[in-house]
Amino acid sequence: MFKPIASIAATTVGEAIRRKVLLIILLIGVLFLVVAPGLGMLSARSETTVLRGMMLGIIQLTSAVIAIVLTVYMIPNEIERRTIYTILSKPVQRWQFLVGKYFGAVSALLMMMTLMTSVLVFTFWLQQRDASAIPDLIKAPVMYFVQMSLLAAVAIFFSTFVSPLVNFFLSGGLYLLGSLFAPFFQTLQESQGTPQAAKIFAQLVNTILPNFANYNIQNPIINPGQQIQNESSYYLQVTVYGVLYIAGLLVAGTIVFDRREV
Repeated sequence: MFKPIASIAATTVGEAIRRKVLLIILLIGVLFLVVAPGLGMLSARSETTVLRGMMLGIIQLTSAVIAIVLTVYMIPNEIERRTIYTILSKPVQRWQFLVGKYFGAVSALLMMMTLMTSVLVFTFWLQQRDASAIPDLIKAPVMYFVQMSLLAAVAIFFSTFVSPLVNFFLSGGLYLLGSLFAPFFQTLQESQGTPQAAKIFAQLVNTILPNFANYNIQNPIINPGQQIQNESSYYLQVTVYGVLYIAGLLVAGTIVFDRREV
């Protein structure tokens, strides 16, 4: 049952590595990470604070673009090139194809984010010569990976029934909404002064809208004075949330894909 998934995932990783547009995006991100220390010196604020914030922001933005570009074309390209017929004519079920594509995309994303994180750590150490701060610095890219895995699942889901261009804006828009507005709706839901109707609406939005803001933990890393209470528990909680949401999206995507004529 898992052999077709592993085979499709491995093929997907190979295809992702060969895609020039992804490599260009990755190269641009790495170059920005390398020159970030020089840009940080131009600021009047604390150099370490600026450097951390800038480099983590570069990784997050680059990873988001890679996650979307990597996944929006996967299923449409297979249909357009008609290679999907060859794959599905073998003992491969549609859910295995979809899950294999997703795990291949996430594996490629992991490789690229690992490279960027390695450059981040090396550049930060070269600039600051402070190895004690590196473990805390790595926490943000780890959470970003869970965040981008969730974003990739969103894009894979949409790719089962919309075009790549529409998917790009849908996934990107949902990422922005989940990053910027999820905390607002969560505060609205938990506030004692919120009317009951507004609380129900906020709860509905929070249930449907993926909360990408859960993984934006850069503030405590940039400003060590801030702390996340019960840090390990929080990381476990948001990771489980992401895994469950990803599973739900893959199930929904499989249902849509099963009913689609290809």
